Amino acid sequence: MAAVDRATPATIRTGNKNLADHKELHSERGALPGEHPGRSTNPTTKVTGLAWLEFEKADLDRSERFALDFGLTVHARTDNALYLRGAREGTPCVVIRRGPASRFLGPTFQAAEAKDLERLARAAGGTVEHRHELGSGRALRLTDPSGFGVQVVHGVEELSPLPTQSPLTWNVAGRASRVNAVQRPPAQPATVERLGHVVLGSRVFGRALDWYLGHLGLIVSDFLYLTGQRERGPVMAFIRCDRGSVPTDHHTLAMLLSPEPGYVHSAYEVADLDALAAGGEYLKARGHQRSWGIGRHIQGSQVFDYWRDPDRVMVEHYADGDLFDADLEPGWAALSAGGLRQWGPRPTRDFLGTTPSPRLVRQAFQALREDNEIDLARLGALVAAMTS
Repeated sequence: MAAVDRATPATIRTGNKNLADHKELHSERGALPGEHPGRSTNPTTKVTGLAWLEFEKADLDRSERFALDFGLTVHARTDNALYLRGAREGTPCVVIRRGPASRFLGPTFQAAEAKDLERLARAAGGTVEHRHELGSGRALRLTDPSGFGVQVVHGVEELSPLPTQSPLTWNVAGRASRVNAVQRPPAQPATVERLGHVVLGSRVFGRALDWYLGHLGLIVSDFLYLTGQRERGPVMAFIRCDRGSVPTDHHTLAMLLSPEPGYVHSAYEVADLDALAAGGEYLKARGHQRSWGIGRHIQGSQVFDYWRDPDRVMVEHYADGDLFDADLEPGWAALSAGGLRQWGPRPTRDFLGTTPSPRLVRQAFQALREDNEIDLARLGALVAAMTS
């Protein structure tokens, strides 16, 4: 794997502005000497984005009904798979395969060039193969240190754009942009424009983080650490693609240290706050369960609204997220439940995953018995952070 140099924090300059000074930037604090710089010094490749997510579900009909209520569009369906897309140009963003139970299969990333797949195969293992599913392209299947299946593709046919929702025109204090016209957001699903990010929990957070930075060239936007344990390193990272001077989403992937490894949620962009809120009213009227929202995050700044599908898989509508280019270095902040939002309702137990259950207790005991990055001190601090 390409090295991640932890000797000194990266100091990056744009013109005469020293971005190691985090005043008036996205975080009040940057790295301390010797902390993780949030990027690899020489990554194997640099992926350009998140292409799609794959799931297994037992009931494709039920999955399709929820997807339509949520604002996704069916691109294609077979006896054993459902392909869902957003309205913008691109590949299908969700693939649901028929299986015995609901589970997450893994993320798929886009490679910039075909030769990146060969380079990645040599560094990380695996064989590059031709795809035979819904169009052309080549794919490389990998396994990250957490055990998640990760696919990297190139040359996959992109779908033409579909109609999108137009953001509403707002009259703001001192400026009238709308005269002799009223606001009436339509009572309909919020049109999902694209897949934004996926969040994963891992018991080997540090190893997994370095794997994604070293092999896929991702870079960290923000680190979160446990109060009183900053010297032990971060326990959560919001990670973006490195596209040089081209601004990209604050995070394409987020990872956190967790006794329960696996999928946490995925997020899908909609036009604006009105589309998100009106789409939420539609979901509520259709009997779906809101997990948490509406509010605005701190890291990433998104306006958010979280929902559960019929299998309790968490998905997010979001709007107005931050965009960073490659110059901005990571911010550092303490992890806490209260620190997850600027405004909005308090995070729910359902969202935080802190509802007491035998399964949660089993996961915690199993994590403590395994060779990983979970110990009693960290487990206790994680519980404290998620109930603070």
